[in-house]
Amino acid sequence: MKRRNVILALPSFAALPSWAQPQGDAWSQWKAAYLADDGRVVDNGNRGISHSEGQAYGLVLAQALGDRAAFDRIERWTRANLAVRSDGLLAWRWPVRGPDDLRVASDGDLLRAWALLRATRDSGWRDHADKLAQICRALVAECLVPDPRAPDELLLRPALHMTATRDSVIVNPSYYMIRALIELGEATGADELLRTAAHGERLLQDPDALRDWINVTPQGIEPAPDLSTAFGWDALRIPLYLFWSGRADHAALEFAGTRFAAATLDRHVATVTDPSGRMLEQSDAAGFRAVADLAAGRPPTAPRPGQGYYADTLALLAQVAWREGG
Repeated sequence: MKRRNVILALPSFAALPSWAQPQGDAWSQWKAAYLADDGRVVDNGNRGISHSEGQAYGLVLAQALGDRAAFDRIERWTRANLAVRSDGLLAWRWPVRGPDDLRVASDGDLLRAWALLRATRDSGWRDHADKLAQICRALVAECLVPDPRAPDELLLRPALHMTATRDSVIVNPSYYMIRALIELGEATGADELLRTAAHGERLLQDPDALRDWINVTPQGIEPAPDLSTAFGWDALRIPLYLFWSGRADHAALEFAGTRFAAATLDRHVATVTDPSGRMLEQSDAAGFRAVADLAAGRPPTAPRPGQGYYADTLALLAQVAWREGG
């Protein structure tokens, strides 16, 4: 199997723009707005809850920006409050008050494991090898399932409570962070993660897969019942992750660029488009514009803090993606 190595050398912090310094304005403002003193990442657009995705984004950003103190706080809170399942995966939502909160969101676990790998391998911040290996084993055992169209290929299951049978697998295409799958697969010897990355890259070449949620059946890709069929709040991360993975020439970026360009207001991007490409929602928030910039192959719009957890987080992630994936 051909493996593409996308591990790139990172520049020294002295060479980074001001926002990307460990105490740069945008990062400091992000922490002030969304990172509690105890390490909890607060989603202020979602009733102030915390979730595995947000904790993982915080870990990735803290490592990428050289902020060990923030990284350690975030990981300590995550272990104490979300690492409460017996299988090594995180509960997806806090406060954990019942079975629904204990469910898994596999992108949070994937990105957390990747952040732990980067912290160990690239920053030398303590050896997290045992923990990331445990997470990867759980991802392989619980979250990788056969593709009904080609049973020898593996799909990334977004949550353990969602349908995954021989006739139907519900998939969130924005959970495919190809670079994370590859680097974790290579670091832990988990060939299943490498196979999932390769198959996911092919999956995302199909325009029918470029939605928030899809249903993969033996007959092909269909709309996911009772879930968003738009290219919307989830799917807009697809070009971010592909660019970060060194796949700037992937067909999904051109598709995404067309969708973003459906905005009708100046300096806005279409954040939600229906399956026909009709714009349903648009925004001028820097984070969404930054992702659209990556899809177009140009430097991302600079962070403009104060536009909400999701937009502000995407703005920072896009800057790191440009630095590492270009």
